Amino acid sequence: MPQPDLTLTPAGPALAPRYDDFARTTDTARPYVPATRTSSPRPHAPVRTTDDPARKAGGPGRPAVGARNPYRLLFARPGTRAFAAWGLIARLPAGMFGVSAVIMIAAVYDSYALAGAVTATGLAVGSVTAPLIARLVDRHGQARIAVPAAAYATLGHLVLALCVHERAPVWALFATVALTATSPNTGGMSRARWAHLLRDDPGALHTANSFEQAADELCFMLGPVLAAVLCSALFPQAGTLAAAALFLGGTLLFAAQRSTEPPVAPRTPAGSPLRAPGMVPLLAVFLATGAVFGSMEVVTLAYVDGPVAGPVLALQAAGSCAAGLLYGRARRTARLRTCLAAMTVLMALPLLAASAGSLLALAAGLLVAGMATAPTMVTGMGLVQRLTPADRLNEGMTLAVTALLAGIATGSASGGWAADHAPFPSFGFLIPLAAATTALALCAARDAAAGMTKARRSW
Repeated sequence: MPQPDLTLTPAGPALAPRYDDFARTTDTARPYVPATRTSSPRPHAPVRTTDDPARKAGGPGRPAVGARNPYRLLFARPGTRAFAAWGLIARLPAGMFGVSAVIMIAAVYDSYALAGAVTATGLAVGSVTAPLIARLVDRHGQARIAVPAAAYATLGHLVLALCVHERAPVWALFATVALTATSPNTGGMSRARWAHLLRDDPGALHTANSFEQAADELCFMLGPVLAAVLCSALFPQAGTLAAAALFLGGTLLFAAQRSTEPPVAPRTPAGSPLRAPGMVPLLAVFLATGAVFGSMEVVTLAYVDGPVAGPVLALQAAGSCAAGLLYGRARRTARLRTCLAAMTVLMALPLLAASAGSLLALAAGLLVAGMATAPTMVTGMGLVQRLTPADRLNEGMTLAVTALLAGIATGSASGGWAADHAPFPSFGFLIPLAAATTALALCAARDAAAGMTKARRSW
């Protein structure tokens, strides 16, 4: 688990300091210098450099307006707004492709089972190729790998849309959806840029990770809605075509921001991130956490079963997005086990609301339960950054995302089974609660194992 006063190590950037660590970096640590008539600064006056973003924004010797806002200071750095904006556009289609594929396949082939099987095949192939693409990005650079990988994936989505339009044989759908599995992990590449730019500022890195998690939640909240509107208002393939254009254009413009691209790190004998101590148990926690998200989505849709199901479900992502932005402003960060404990407790709220039979209470319960998502993911991703070697950072974060997606698929299947075999209406909401409890137990076991290892080394 992260400890206070972490510094930059070969294993990657440190996490945000906790508790009162920020007080140790103030100007009171400098020796006292008596004031004289020739000395311009007063005793203990902070020394500003020419590249201080606050000085640039507020004038010579003056703090920037709203300097206490960590996000304003974060985006005062040159080039950060551009890559963050284009990265957000490149990630928005991640929430569109799946819904668009299900709608267009079901509309043409009149089979939701086929649509689900095709999209599941794409996720399965992607779970294998994503770490390989990430390894190439770490080895050769983001622009050199992400651009051709995104172009190839876009071609796969276009071919899939063409096959559906022409009502091609079923086997062709499974073959073409595999071509879409080369999509680069834009979120991981964006986090890698922040980790490089803020390698000496763990507090700002915590804020950046919180922003990235909020951006992910925003994409998965707006993406499905946009896809459903396009497919319903225009034609079945409209969602896929729009998502392909946004994905390719956003990735190209993101990769074009070369000033913030991290340099290719020299190869080290560290090996795969999977060999890092504590990484495999941490990925197991991500797997169980993904099951929380996947099962909650399915059981909520099955319970509400109507036109308001989408907006009600979106409240969970809205709560997570808001919590992520607030968590980024916090001067203290929580342990992963604490975040998972909070998630486990809050996941009981939708269960209680569904048992009461109140849709309004369920909506409020999902909103509050979602507030535990972003802090958990921010803290977990911070641990991945710390455990992963610097030259494998993108690969390590992609492994975490892959574990999360595998958990989402598992949770979706479990939630679907629970919805079909529910002895009472709210039975399905036991699945996300059980998954959150499992994630908490796995994290506690990981902490216990790490403590025993540390104790043995001290013997």
